[in-house]
Order: sequence, then C-alpha cells, then structure tokens
Amino acid sequence: MAKLTFTTTEKSALRDLLDDPNPTVKRGLKHRFTELGPAAREFLQDTARSNNRHLAWHARWFLEELNLCDPTAEFREFIHSLNYELETGALMLARTVRPDLDTGACCEELESIANRCRDLIIEPSSTRTKCRVINRILFHEMGFRGNAERYTDPDNSFIDQVLARRCGIPISLCTLYLLVAQRLGLELEPIGLPGHFMIGCFTEERPFFIDAFDGGVFRSPEEIFVFLRSHDLAPQLSDLAPTPIREVLCRSCRNLANHFESHGQQKHASLFDGFVQDFESVFAKNMT
Repeated sequence: MAKLTFTTTEKSALRDLLDDPNPTVKRGLKHRFTELGPAAREFLQDTARSNNRHLAWHARWFLEELNLCDPTAEFREFIHSLNYELETGALMLARTVRPDLDTGACCEELESIANRCRDLIIEPSSTRTKCRVINRILFHEMGFRGNAERYTDPDNSFIDQVLARRCGIPISLCTLYLLVAQRLGLELEPIGLPGHFMIGCFTEERPFFIDAFDGGVFRSPEEIFVFLRSHDLAPQLSDLAPTPIREVLCRSCRNLANHFESHGQQKHASLFDGFVQDFESVFAKNMT
C-alpha cells in the first residue's frame, strides 16, 4: 500500500481548521488524519512544537484524541529538534509522567493568571513595577510558595502540579513566573545560578533579579554574590548570565532524575536521566 501524504496546500488548509469548534469540522479532520496516519502524526507534532501556542494546543488535542502520541518519544523528538520553547517543553516534560494531562487547562490557567495581572497593571509602568504586580498575584493572592519542607518531591518540578498544588522548587516557580511574564510582554530571563535558580531583568538601567522561591523578593547583583558566598560558592559574573531554554529543561530533568532516585522510583529516575543524556549529546554534537 502506498504511503499516504498531503500537499503543502492541504497542510495549510488543515492548519487553518485546527481550531474550528464546529463538531462536523472536527469529525472531518479526525477522519482525514486517521487516513493519513504517520503523515498526520508528523504534521500534528510539528504544529504542536510551533511557537503558536493556540494552534499547538489544538494539535496536541488531535494527537491525544487519535492516540497518535507517545509522550516519551515526543519529548525526545523535541530535544533533538533544537527548537526549544519553554512552555511547550515544560508541558511535554510533564506529559511523560502524566500522559492524560490536560495541557489546554494548564494554558488556560496561565492565561487567567496573566489576565488578573493585567487588571492591576496601570500603564505606563516599568518592568520592575509590573513584576511587583506579578509578585502580588502569584505569592500573595494565589499563595504560590517554595516547598522547602518537601523539596525533593518530584511533583515540585512539573508545571501542572505547581499550578495545582501552588508550590514548587526554584526552577519550576521561575518557569511559572516566566510563562506569566511572557503573556504580559515582559522581557525576563531564566538565571541558572549554582545551586539555585532566579529570574533576571536586563531591560532597565540596572539589572535586577527575582527569587521566586523566596516569594518574589528582588535582589541586586551584589546581593546574589553575597548569597552565593554564604553557600561557600565563589561567584563569577557569568553566573548572572541568562540560561538557555535547553539548559533550563535539561536541569529540570536532572533534578527529576535525582528526586525520583531519592524516592526509590528507579524507573522514572532512569527515564529522566536518559533525557539529560539526550540533551547533553545533542548539545555536544552541535558544538562540533
């Protein structure tokens, strides 16, 4: 039997219909995707990895409805694609453990948080002022916090569980903060310090940093150096540089491998250790 495929024109037409709420249109799309099989899976996966979050959500819905997805394989494909986007990566990482995760619901909750922030932002406002609003909503109104008492609980690292339980570790709380900030058009950066994680802003006259694990407290570069020295670390200026999204996701996987290991969940520990190896091998390959 000949392998079914479709033209660029049909891809464009199908992409335009992905978010159509009409039940007849949805049935027609499901029928066509079923006919196309592997070609449809590739098309939907490419769309799910795109920067268009709206269409990406609908593409993932069709993948799940048609049982065309393997979350572990998809995350590995994402790693090897080199097309790293924080929200997509965080949601795909979570689905490797919870395949039935409603990613659309997570996106809607992030939108709801951002909309609440918009309600309180008075323009024109500086980035620092807008971050104070995010702090008020996340850490005071909604009660997000650092889970110091159960730091190694693997659920602290998954964005869906952070949203559900209102707690996490530094890197996952920073990820949440960055996803809300993106929706508000703020230019913030992930900052992977030795042994800690923060958020950086470099668009104002003096850079400032946000410690999401400590309720969103603002820190200066000098205060971060004091913080690092207090943990017997020798600070370097490069510690304050933005961390690539690739490394944010790889570090999340590294944390999960260690935390699952500490909880005796070897199967999951091995899974995330494998993801770390994938990230590192792809990085090494592209550096040569």
